[in-house]
Amino acid sequence: MESLLVSTGVVALAEIGDKTQLLAFILAARFKKPLPIICGILAATIVNHGLAGALGAWITALLSPDMLRWILGISFIAMAVWTLIPDKIEDEETRIASKLGVFGATLVTFFLAEMGDKTQIATVALAAHYAAPLMVVAGTTLGMLIADVPAVFVGDKLSSRIPMRLVHSIAAAVFACLGVATLLGAGSGLGL
Repeated sequence: MESLLVSTGVVALAEIGDKTQLLAFILAARFKKPLPIICGILAATIVNHGLAGALGAWITALLSPDMLRWILGISFIAMAVWTLIPDKIEDEETRIASKLGVFGATLVTFFLAEMGDKTQIATVALAAHYAAPLMVVAGTTLGMLIADVPAVFVGDKLSSRIPMRLVHSIAAAVFACLGVATLLGAGSGLGL
């Protein structure tokens, strides 16, 4: 249960102000159809984070517990630093073929925008850390929805009222704590 709750919280915080949340704002403003946008976000996140969770599980099986602990600890600390760097969305990510429809456009753009994004990397690291990829993927997907669904409904009105620097600082602190705890041996009972 810890893997689900931590994954949900970390990704929900990390997603605030992230480029995929900005993409949710843009898609909502452009299409004004929240349900297919939310369904596209959900489908893209399940596939993307499912692959990331599988990669995390594979890494766990591949590396020795000591090496995994160091790599994960450093990765979480790097995620803390990366979280403090604001994201910008690129125009190419919002250009969508009209043939795909709202759901298809959201699915494709979200999947591509999430490739190599901090929440995808966090999913890999969390799945490796907890050795519970399904719970981590469920948590990271829930975290994405917690951050992005309100963005679809309230758009730019909400983003201007959220203290992004504070939210990013809290997310960075959580990642840093996970990194330090991992380096100090937290989770060693899990075989890490």
